[in-house]
Amino acid sequence: MSGAIGTDTAVEPEKRSDPASPPQTGTPLPDRLIVSPPSVDRFVTSTPTEPWTNDPYAQALRAGHGPLYLRRLGTRAHGEAELIPLEVERWCAAPDAADTGVLGRCTGPVLDVGCGPGRLVAALSSRGVTALGVDVSPAAVTRTRHHGGAALRRSVFDRLPGEGRWGTILLMDGNVGIGGDPSALLARLHDLARPGGRLLAEAADDDVDQRLTVRVEDAHGHHGGPFPWARVGTTALLRAADTTGWILTGRWSADHRSFVELHRATEEFPQPTTSQDDDRFVPRDSLPLRDDDPQVNVGSGRAGGTSGGASPTR
Repeated sequence: MSGAIGTDTAVEPEKRSDPASPPQTGTPLPDRLIVSPPSVDRFVTSTPTEPWTNDPYAQALRAGHGPLYLRRLGTRAHGEAELIPLEVERWCAAPDAADTGVLGRCTGPVLDVGCGPGRLVAALSSRGVTALGVDVSPAAVTRTRHHGGAALRRSVFDRLPGEGRWGTILLMDGNVGIGGDPSALLARLHDLARPGGRLLAEAADDDVDQRLTVRVEDAHGHHGGPFPWARVGTTALLRAADTTGWILTGRWSADHRSFVELHRATEEFPQPTTSQDDDRFVPRDSLPLRDDDPQVNVGSGRAGGTSGGASPTR
């Protein structure tokens, strides 16, 4: 669920070289992923620092269940719940029917923003679709890799690999709230998508448009630091999409969840160029990877494959 809050202190990996394996799909692969294993973080209940990092969210992902909440901080409007439940069990399970409907619309390469425990990235990899999850939580990145997906610990607002070349971007499980400003987030995702690329986004199941300050909290009151968040229903999501250049091409509901499909226009954007210092994705024909290097996570393309040498912490 997370993807934009916190400071990334991960050490930059080195580039490696060796014969590359062939693509697993017919989709041209602009790049290849190199990610160093995340450091193991410890759970703290006092003086919390980074949201989504040293807080109950990491513990819940390791355990695979809650209860876990977002607590609203500051003044609440009449009738607003103080605690917003987080669906940890669903995020840590295999994709459900509603998720499967989203996955069927994905065209690679796919970027899952705020990938959480990585069920969608792993499912796409098992189908042979190139996919990368980004999340600021080390526990989320570790779990995604353990289940066969490729993941990078980074904020969506930081420099990312493959900018301007993603075929599909996923924004699921309430992640339209990342950063507390849906318009800024959708503008950023517009820059990440290739011309003609799509955004598959999940809206809140009620018609809301809220800007909040929240923190992650468990049933015992243990919590992380405060951060900005947003809750946005379909109407507000489409309004933000319209102001940031996205074109609505579909909307639907499944299992009491609401989704939209948006496309980036093609005619007004120049062909994106590849940055020479993009250290995370590497063209296959210029710098192949060594699969036997423990510091390199190349992904297996299959659920349950290599996770870049990181041991599960659950």
